[in-house]
Parts: sequence; structure tokens; C-alpha cells
Amino acid sequence: MSCVVKSACKLCRRENLKLYLKGDRCFSDKCSFERRPYPPGQHGQSRLKFSEFALQLREKQKAKRWYGLSEKQFSNRFYKASKSDSMTGIELLKGLELRLDNVVYNLGLASSRRQARQLVLHKHFLVNGVKVNVPSIVLKKGDVVSVSELSLKNNFFVSHNSDGKRTIPSWLEVDTSKKEGKVKELPLREELSLPVEENMIVEYYSR
Repeated sequence: MSCVVKSACKLCRRENLKLYLKGDRCFSDKCSFERRPYPPGQHGQSRLKFSEFALQLREKQKAKRWYGLSEKQFSNRFYKASKSDSMTGIELLKGLELRLDNVVYNLGLASSRRQARQLVLHKHFLVNGVKVNVPSIVLKKGDVVSVSELSLKNNFFVSHNSDGKRTIPSWLEVDTSKKEGKVKELPLREELSLPVEENMIVEYYSR
């Protein structure tokens, strides 16, 4: 697993988008993006004119950092999406949205995608009753994600509850009492929460 060396709050400010990388802190008054909504650095508040390439790069970086992937992971996901018969950009976003770590986060079983990834790596979750430790697994319609029986006794899951500040996507179904969820349907483009221009990402990789 790759690690993020930069400050998570600086990443939000760089992309001019709240990426919700720090869980509960992102919903509090301590959120750096709310306090300083401009790019980091001494020229952060300057008016800059971006080239077409720079705009494409920013859209790609925005999506990559939203899901917390490395450049290699993101480009591999794009390559797989490009082999699909459907529109590449939409297939890319669907594949990212259906990653196990992202689904765990969206079900409210973790405070951030980074935390969800760590919990999956430590084998706290089952997919269709089978214990897994690969955050990049792409789920399918009907797949059930649940906390393992042993992990339910873990202090984290005993005390952790969905904070109610995040809305569960309509394509997911969750049972908070059992701490499990199900992929009801494959997500449509309008159901994806990431505000990104996927066509610009396709253009970036098509140079």
C-alpha cells in the first residue's frame, strides 16, 4: 500500500475541493479547507490562468486523491475501463466507486477512505461471507459486505456508529444493526458524488 506523504488538508486546498480525507475533522470548524479555501503556497491566492493540459491534470489528480490511489493504481484502473465497450470515463468512475474500500466508507463503516483501506487490509471485512484483505476488489451487483464475527467484538466497531453527516448512496443498502451492506444496483453517473469532468481525464490519458 502506498502512503500519502503530503498533508491531507493541503490536498483538499490544492484541488479546491473538500476530499473528506480526515473523517470527522472535515465536518468540524477545524477543517482547513473551510478556513483557507485557496491553494497552499505563497502564490495560492494569486489569479492563475491554466492551460488545457493543466485543467486535465487537475481533474485527474482530483479523482485520484478523492479515492486515495497512487498514480499506478489509477492508471491501471483507467486501462481496464478503456477496454470496456461502454464510455471510458463513466466506466472509470464506476470502477473506482465500487472498490471495496470506497464501499466500506460509503456504508458508514469507516470515517474516511484511508481508514476503510486500513480496516480491509487488517481483514475486518467479509465479502459474501469470505474474509478479504484487498481494498481494490471491485464489487458487483448483489455483493454483501459485512464486518467479520470476530471483529464485531473489536472496540472500534463496538463504539463506531455512522455519524449521520454522510448520506448513504441510493445504490447501496445498509443494515446498521448487523454492520453490513449490499450493492443493490450498479451506480449511475448521476449517483456518483465526485464532482469531476471524466471526459477531461480521458483526454489526459489520450495525449
